[in-house]
Amino acid sequence: MGVSINKDGVLSGQVALITGASRGIGAAIAYRYAQEGAKVVVTARTLEDGDNVLSGGINSVAQTINDAGGEAMAVRADLSLDDHRVNLIKQAEEAYGSVDILVNNGAVTFFIPVKDFPQKRYNLMMEVQVYAAFHLSQMVLPGMIERQSGRILNVSSHAAIHPAKDAGGRGGTVYGMCKAALERFTTGLASEVYEDNIGVNVISPGLVATPGAVYHNLITEESKDRVTPVEHMAEACLHLVTGTARDNTGAITYADDVMREQNLEAAELLAN
Repeated sequence: MGVSINKDGVLSGQVALITGASRGIGAAIAYRYAQEGAKVVVTARTLEDGDNVLSGGINSVAQTINDAGGEAMAVRADLSLDDHRVNLIKQAEEAYGSVDILVNNGAVTFFIPVKDFPQKRYNLMMEVQVYAAFHLSQMVLPGMIERQSGRILNVSSHAAIHPAKDAGGRGGTVYGMCKAALERFTTGLASEVYEDNIGVNVISPGLVATPGAVYHNLITEESKDRVTPVEHMAEACLHLVTGTARDNTGAITYADDVMREQNLEAAELLAN
């Protein structure tokens, strides 16, 4: 039996917006949420497969969901631009109504040692990975507070963990800074909106063989045995936006830990 859309699933009637959803983890989350009945808005800079050095595009992700009987729309947005972020929320709300679930997965990453890191690239990484998540959250929060319901999920990385002093590195200091800031934003916001019944969590995927990970040569002979299936990340991200918000908020967690602690089994996705 093939993978199908359950319109009466645990996310039935909810609107989910996922950034960085043209491929990899973002696309997997979009498929998993759609399979549980959510109306999904997928966004990234890449519209069509072939528009980027990496494979994938938001139009094909949305089409895959719609072809399976779900509801999805693609909105191109450059998260580094204020007017693109504002337009993204506007289009999502005009199409489906207020956003119930926001997943901040979009990122732009450069691996360069601190002594050589250009200010322009530093500013871009902070804008996309930190401020965009902050700004998008600001825009969806009023509706969530009014409804006394909502979920925000931020995607981090093990790079946020402080490295050993003799660990060396691949120029990932700025990347780690961005993700550490995102994690502190998550716990702070979770505390602020706890009484409003809004759950805010942050999750790191571990090493997933996404097009981006392959492009940055993160999958090596030494690391290949530690690769986490993208289906596990998608399943863990589903868990973190379900249940009772006040019982499922403020977490800084990891996909493998969620799968193990909750005894979850990863569902097959619409597309891999």
